[in-house]
Amino acid sequence: MPASRAPTPRADSALAVEDRLHSALAIVRVVVTVNMVGLNAYRRDNFEHPTAGLAIVVALAVWTVLAIWLYQDRARRTSLLLVADLAITLAAMAATPWVKSEGFNATIPGFWVMGALLAWAIHWHWRGGLAAAAAIALFDVVPRSELDQGNYGNVFLVLIGGPVVGYLCESLQRMARERDAAEHAAAAAEERTRLARAVHDGVLQVLAMTQRRGAAAGGEWAELGRLAGEQERSLRSLIRQQDTVPAGAGDRVDLAGALEAMATAHPARVEVATPGTAVLVESHVATETVAAVRACLDNVLAHVGPEATAWILAQSAPDAITVSVRDDGPGIAPGRLEEAEADGRLGVVSSIRGRVEDLGGTARVESGSWGTEWELVVPVQRSTDSTDE
Repeated sequence: MPASRAPTPRADSALAVEDRLHSALAIVRVVVTVNMVGLNAYRRDNFEHPTAGLAIVVALAVWTVLAIWLYQDRARRTSLLLVADLAITLAAMAATPWVKSEGFNATIPGFWVMGALLAWAIHWHWRGGLAAAAAIALFDVVPRSELDQGNYGNVFLVLIGGPVVGYLCESLQRMARERDAAEHAAAAAEERTRLARAVHDGVLQVLAMTQRRGAAAGGEWAELGRLAGEQERSLRSLIRQQDTVPAGAGDRVDLAGALEAMATAHPARVEVATPGTAVLVESHVATETVAAVRACLDNVLAHVGPEATAWILAQSAPDAITVSVRDDGPGIAPGRLEEAEADGRLGVVSSIRGRVEDLGGTARVESGSWGTEWELVVPVQRSTDSTDE
């Protein structure tokens, strides 16, 4: 199946930037139109054909109002509109020598030409700005009998300003597209992660069940269960890599990762099942919890033997973490723990219960012919930056 192409985010981002630029240009058009009307009224004695000059000024003012309205709608913002805008500007400039005289100093539009120039720069970027600037400069220079310093400065600024404004407009639109593309990629990555966790959780459950039932069935099924357990640990490690706790996350550490490390660090045969995401707790909570779990495993190794298998299951809730440690030994004889405590052997009391109770939690043990299981419940306080789900 061919890979589908991601939709280009230009429509909403780049055009939205263009809309705002034209809104700003509308203000510029009003300002330069007022300036044009005022200057031509002040210089009315320069007109050899004042009636024609008045008609051109009125026509340019009317076009300003019409252009502002036309440019507001994207559907009307076509190439034909831009060409008409520039053509009107050039026509007013071309009529200046006849309306005023061949020795004119300033064109009738004056700074009013900025409207068409900036419109081209916004729509066609630096190329449009350069093309419009070149046309305006040409129509300004060619009719003159002589070019003074002021005229040269105006032409130079037009030729520089058009492409520069066009380039800046293009840069703004490109940044808007890149921002939208980054947001789209981040949203897609987050959704892929969510779906991957859902899939992984189902796979992990199947592997864990295969591991337990294979070990119980024995024979070839035991080997299948062992392989399933190895794959479960590998898969959990891959899942955890995408939720790596960044450096500088304070004194919070991943308890799930620390428990998983015990599968290879402890001499006993240990199988670990943890949530699919990092379980962030304060460092001292993680240290004491891991120490209590290690004490449980030490008891398995000491009282059941190196051939015994222990299972660690960690479950995360908003206000507490529950860690269960179970083995497949013969169980603890009734009254044995109480007898050990009475005789002053406080290994279980201090190493397991004492640690958990110091954290404000509880440690409960159940035993039978199926083995022994410790359930450690440790309350935690989650910060807003926790990645638990």
